[in-house]
Amino acid sequence: MRVLAIDTALGACSVAVVETDDDGAAAHVCSIAMERGHAEALMPEVARILGLAGGLAGIERVAVTVGPGSFTGLRVGLACARAIGLGAGLPVVGVSTLSALAAPVLDAADGLTPVAAAIDARHGRVFFQAFSGDGRPLVSARLVDVRDAARAAGDGPALIVGSGSDIVIAAAENGAIRKADVWRLAPDPIWLARLGAACDPADSPPRPLYLKAADAHPQAGGRIARR
Repeated sequence: MRVLAIDTALGACSVAVVETDDDGAAAHVCSIAMERGHAEALMPEVARILGLAGGLAGIERVAVTVGPGSFTGLRVGLACARAIGLGAGLPVVGVSTLSALAAPVLDAADGLTPVAAAIDARHGRVFFQAFSGDGRPLVSARLVDVRDAARAAGDGPALIVGSGSDIVIAAAENGAIRKADVWRLAPDPIWLARLGAACDPADSPPRPLYLKAADAHPQAGGRIARR
């Protein structure tokens, strides 16, 4: 399946066109590290990557990260993916950021060792999910204290990936959690495309998975009363 993958959930703006059924096929990939500016960077990169890949004509599906992640980043990626899907008549699927982070680690591991993904959510908390060595979720995606995340990773050896890795490892009491060798702060867009191809569109809608309320709130003190 030829998939257009879009990720702006974390510290990168990533776009890829991937033929997921053919590992030998050329993949057109861009991933730009950035904390801000996704809205300005995304559409030019989508246009550039699609141009290299021959346009939208061969695209069969759009895959986009749905979170957890940056509120603004998620909305940018989702809006772009939905617009392309609507305009081109393509199905759009949402992929968890945590699943996308864990996927290449699971692929490179021994099939037995659990893998966890942790994204720093500040104030001693992480967005967290753990998977068995064969990829089955052991716990659902959640926002937890780092100590709870360390306990959820299990008593035996485990691998961890993501921006929250170090603080979860530091909170672990048994020393069994170690940082994965295949390590990224943002999802690999090629793996995002592969996961998107494997999704059932009916079960993977492109809806945001925030897991927590926004840190910024509108001021109410100077609000003008409505009549």
